[in-house]
Amino acid sequence: MELVLNEDHYRRIVLEGICRARVSIAIMTADFKSMRVPTGMGKRGARSIVQILRDKACQGVEIRILHGGVPSRAALSDLKVKLPQGFTIRRCPRLHSKAVIIDAKGMYLGSANLTGAGLGAKSPGRRNFELGIWTEDPGLIEPVMDEFDALWEARECATCQRRDVCPVPLEEPDR
Repeated sequence: MELVLNEDHYRRIVLEGICRARVSIAIMTADFKSMRVPTGMGKRGARSIVQILRDKACQGVEIRILHGGVPSRAALSDLKVKLPQGFTIRRCPRLHSKAVIIDAKGMYLGSANLTGAGLGAKSPGRRNFELGIWTEDPGLIEPVMDEFDALWEARECATCQRRDVCPVPLEEPDR
C-alpha cells in the first residue's frame, strides 16, 4: 500500500494508472472536469482526460465512469461527441466516493475528484490538498469494485429516496 499525497496523485493515478491501463478503468468521482494531460509538448500538446479515456476505449480498454455532479462545460463538450464502444458514463447524485480501479489490479481510494485540481495537474498554488492510498491488495479492491458494480447496475435505485432528482445519464451524448 502506498500513501498518495497532493501532486503525487497526477503521477500515480493519471500517468501510472489511467494512461497504462490495458483492460479496464472504473472511476467513481463526485466531480468530473475535463482535466488537461500534458503530452510533453508544452501547453499546446495537452489533451483532455476525456480524449485520453476515449483513446483507451478505442484500444479495447473498458471505461466506466460513475459520477455525482454535472461535468464541467469542457467535459460535457468532449462527451457530446459520440463515445466509442466500451466507454460508458452513468450519474448518481448521491455518489460522493472517489476511487479509480485500473485493470481490477490496482486502486486509488481517497479524496481526489476527477479534476485537474484534485489530481494534481494544476500549478502548485492552484491544486487541492488531497490524500489517498494506492493499493494492489485484492482484499481492498474487490469490495470497492462490488460497491461500484452495485451502483453501476442501479441496485440501490429501487429504494432510493432521491430518484426524483436523478438526471438523464450521459450514456447517449447526442441527446
